[in-house]
Order: sequence, then structure tokens, then C-alpha cells
Amino acid sequence: MTDTRWRGGALIRPGILAFAGSIGATDTHAHHAAQVMAADTPLTVADEAGARHCGTAIVVPPDTAHRIATGAPTGAVVFLDPDTAAGRAAGHRAHRFGWAGGPPLPAPATVDDGLGALVADVVGALVPDSAPDPPDRHRSVTAALELLPTLVADGPVTTSDLADRVGLSTSRLTHLFSEQVGLPLRRYVLWTRLMIAVTEVGAGRDLTTAAHAAGFADSAHLTRTCRDTFGLPPSALSRTVAWDTTPRR
Repeated sequence: MTDTRWRGGALIRPGILAFAGSIGATDTHAHHAAQVMAADTPLTVADEAGARHCGTAIVVPPDTAHRIATGAPTGAVVFLDPDTAAGRAAGHRAHRFGWAGGPPLPAPATVDDGLGALVADVVGALVPDSAPDPPDRHRSVTAALELLPTLVADGPVTTSDLADRVGLSTSRLTHLFSEQVGLPLRRYVLWTRLMIAVTEVGAGRDLTTAAHAAGFADSAHLTRTCRDTFGLPPSALSRTVAWDTTPRR
């Protein structure tokens, strides 16, 4: 991967990684997240068959080999977990309209309002009827969200153990969590690990230290998970990107 031109700011939340700034070229890769790209100048993304998709707005469906052939000096990239409503909508859009087709997406100019606003605009464009988190979240789900950062740092997290801690059956917690948080519990745990690791890397820790702090077995496990999730190693943007890892629930 060529990442020397990737410079800007990034935000990571459970189910979402967003970047804004200079978009560089990449080698061919695939990742589990749906990838939404928008830029002031046309981007070119090549698929596995060599077909080129060009435009100022491109959506790459999840688990699809691709490479950025031509980046842009100013743009935004939003990675969406395909288990979220926005991730599913992004994949559907790419299959229905093609990677460079479909209704307009928010322009990179919205980055001036902050990456949080950009993510909200992208999600709103993909899922027009999306609404903020319900105010009446079940107390056990709230308790689980509060427990998870500490639990994931200690190692593997089992749904049954978490359910016991918050006083629900495993099936009930799994259903409520997915319904009220918008991301299945296992995927939320994975993204929480990635958030902790990114925070550690951003603070100057080496990959081994960051991996252990986030509950990964080692730096290779962390790197493999990052590549599988959004096609980037955890160190790819660490020296050129300012990260926002503020928790949001």
C-alpha cells in the first residue's frame, strides 16, 4: 500500500472509521467495511477485473477487491461496518447504481464542520430515515456499554459472561444490543478493540503495546484485524493523521 499522501484527520467510532484530507493511491486489497468516498476532483478506483470507476463520489461494496488508482488532494473516506444500517445501504447502493452512480453524496466541503458532521451527513444520505439513538435504552444495554472498554482490554469477551454481569439472558442481550446500539455485540467488541488500539498508537505506543492494551494477542493479530476490517494497517496513518477517538454512546 502507498500511504505517503494520506494526510488529514480521522475519526473512529463503533462501526465507523472516517478520514478527511489528502487521499493517496493504494495497492489492490479487500476489506469487510463498505467504503464511501467523496472528493472535490474525480477519483479513480479499479476493481478486481481491472474496470475503472471514476467520479467525485464512489462507493465500494464490502469484501470486494479494489485499489485507488487516482486519489485526490481534498476528499473524505468513510468506512462503514456492513452490519450497520448505513453499511447495508452503502452496499445496496453500489450494487444497484454501480460504484460511481446513484444520488449525490455529501461534498468534502462539509469536513469544515467536523468529521462528526460529515459522518452524520453520509449516514443521512444513505439512510434518509435514520434517527438518533433512542433515549429509552435498556439499562442492561447501558451497563454493557460501560463495562466493555475494560473487559476488552483484559482479553476475550464472551456474550454469556457479559449477559451474566448485566442480568440478562444471552439471547435477550444479543437482541437488545443489536436493536438499540445498531451493531451486533460481537462486531461492537471488535470495533472497541480497534478504537483502543488506535488511541494507543496515536499516543505514541508501539504496535505490540497497543495490541496488548486493546486485548489483541499480539501486533500481528492487531494488524491482521485492521486490514481485514478496512484495508489499512494500524500504523498506516499514525504519523500523518490526527485521530479523534472520543467515545460516543
